[in-house]
Amino acid sequence: MNDKVLNLNLVFSTPIWGFLVKDYAKLNINMLEYIKELQKSDPEGVNKSNVFGWHSKSFDMNNKAVLYFFESIKPNINNTLIDMGWDDLDNKINITSAWSIINKKNASNERHIHSNSYISAVYYVSAPKNCGDILFHDPRQAKIIRKPNTIKANQLNAEVVNITPQSGLLVLFPSYLYHSVAKNNSDEERIIISFNIDIK
Repeated sequence: MNDKVLNLNLVFSTPIWGFLVKDYAKLNINMLEYIKELQKSDPEGVNKSNVFGWHSKSFDMNNKAVLYFFESIKPNINNTLIDMGWDDLDNKINITSAWSIINKKNASNERHIHSNSYISAVYYVSAPKNCGDILFHDPRQAKIIRKPNTIKANQLNAEVVNITPQSGLLVLFPSYLYHSVAKNNSDEERIIISFNIDIK
């Protein structure tokens, strides 16, 4: 009998990546100026998952600041593709859309997914303390129909995982993964950039 059999096998994992972007302070200054101009020109924004928050229209992907932003985070995006084992020679990476959300005090975002893409992301331009964690929800619907009482949450039994924002943090995750944003309890704005990645 083989005595090297593993007692616990973790399979079908759901990845969530977190990177602190290099030289993010300069990046944030440039993007904050761009985002505020968008808000000034369109103060109503659009209504998606945002509750009391402002959601911009899609970014101009040819804008100088936007191009600089994506060039700055390109190494981080490439790391996710390497981790996934996706062929970066035969597959073409395409940023299908990018936008900003500004959540003032008491604003939040409802639970949602990003369809028609493979990887989605959030980047924190401004993230004051208590501005609202991003919450990721277990995608395995059958698992959460019923459950026994637990002593404490861990990687095997948790139904929600939260990540606390910080300026310069880039979080990437599978687009199928349901996520929401907790209420901003600070008196300052929570400003993010979100985008979707498709691969062809």
